Amino acid sequence: MLYLFLDESGDLGFDFKKKKTSKFFIVTFLATHNKRPIEKIVRKTYLELRKKFKRQGGVLHAFREKSVTRERLLKRLCMKECSIMTIYVDKARVYTRLSEEQSVLYNYITNILLDRIMSKKLISKENDKVLVIASLKDTNKFLNENFSNYLRQKTQQNHSLDIEVEIKTPHQEKALQAVDFASWAIFRKQEFDDKKYYNLIQEKIIEENPSFP
Repeated sequence: MLYLFLDESGDLGFDFKKKKTSKFFIVTFLATHNKRPIEKIVRKTYLELRKKFKRQGGVLHAFREKSVTRERLLKRLCMKECSIMTIYVDKARVYTRLSEEQSVLYNYITNILLDRIMSKKLISKENDKVLVIASLKDTNKFLNENFSNYLRQKTQQNHSLDIEVEIKTPHQEKALQAVDFASWAIFRKQEFDDKKYYNLIQEKIIEENPSFP
């Protein structure tokens, strides 16, 4: 089984007059054939915080954590058998039509990255079952089903490969917290030219390219 954990960083807003609107939107996959070691580093990092600070909630978020926690988790991630693939979008270059259809744009970008994963031959059609696990961002059941169906149909159409798609919360699927940290580190590099965290996982990044939908 090849697990592809999916998360994104930045936002899909296009009102650049707003202070919090990001310049870039990033989609990241964390690929591994064994998710247990990834889950263990997330659990270990969280338990350290709970023991020291009586942390509650059970979920780590890169955006909210202190620098020492970010560095600790990313260094541990770099020691595991996994690969990181990311695609980034300069939103100023997105066609107006797509900028008005956020769910369509998100599906489109994710499918491009999935295509590139296929080109890296991480997926063996003969031997691998592929499970894409995406982080739940929208409680709209229709949008979630549309996203799952879109990825399944495109992968079958373009690569004759059947994949499974699940949408879970980071609390339900610990490895989603790891890809959140990886995606955030890459976002920091693109958005703010801050490579401090990116450098910790750079050797695991096998795909990092722009897309201009």
